[in-house]
Amino acid sequence: MGSIGTPPKAKACSPFTGATRLRELLQDRSKIIVCPGVYDGLTARLALEAGFDALYMTGAGTSISRLGWADLGMAHLNDMGGNAGMIASLDPSIPLIADADTGYGGPIMVTRTVTQYARAGVAALHIEDQVQEKRCGHLLGKQIVDRDTYYSRLRAAVAARDALQSDIVIIARTDSLQTYGFEEAIERLKEAVKIGVDVVFLEALRNREEMEKVCKIMGDTPVLLNSVPHGTTPELSAQEAQDIGFRIMIHPGVCLGAVAKALKEELQVLKKTGKTSPADVRSSPKELFNLAGLQECIAIDQIAGGKAYASLSN
Repeated sequence: MGSIGTPPKAKACSPFTGATRLRELLQDRSKIIVCPGVYDGLTARLALEAGFDALYMTGAGTSISRLGWADLGMAHLNDMGGNAGMIASLDPSIPLIADADTGYGGPIMVTRTVTQYARAGVAALHIEDQVQEKRCGHLLGKQIVDRDTYYSRLRAAVAARDALQSDIVIIARTDSLQTYGFEEAIERLKEAVKIGVDVVFLEALRNREEMEKVCKIMGDTPVLLNSVPHGTTPELSAQEAQDIGFRIMIHPGVCLGAVAKALKEELQVLKKTGKTSPADVRSSPKELFNLAGLQECIAIDQIAGGKAYASLSN
């Protein structure tokens, strides 16, 4: 697992880029692509170890972990692109779908965003139609740009993909359902397909009927479902989502919520007792370092003739 080296007896790296692999996965309609939401190196490593076929970099998780602030549009291209590139580099053969918010500006900035993500090894990104001062898609009060502004963003994204001759997957996200209704959202996605996007994403679907309708209307165009516990959209299993017709299912909060809960509890233990939980319920330093590529680094050192880490080898 990882791009910087292969430990002894490790599985050979796939010749596919993440983007190429994602396009291959999208061709297989017998299996929905389930992506856990990751936001840093640790959560990405854990998701890779769990064996998922693809990952999703959450914008909310990136904003909270890198900036310490809620998802209110404060994270920009340098924050998001840098984080996406780091996560994508851990195992380039595993596709990373990454939040790219509004593209961070007009057509020139959207072009820069797509270029930076593609060159960093990101497999897919989604561009939305909120104003620049955006917010999490499952919060109330979202403001939406007009159709022409949205389409301009998508045209820039598609043109950048084509100019790069890249396989990066362009996902058109619309948040217009809350403000303007289902029909407006559908019209925006239909035009997005004409522009040349690869996947569509109708954010904050409100019920199963809307889920079924968007998949039926979009036909052969893959549709992404965003699963947010306690959000606007009813929670479905992967099988239920696949049966409806969705091709990709992302779970942005799966790591963020679990980590926040576990850390809060552990910190309360330390505060109340003056010591941490028993060692048998926590990972050792070496276990954590093995998760984060220790054995790969040892293999690189050994190939180069070094012996600095020989005592740490499994």
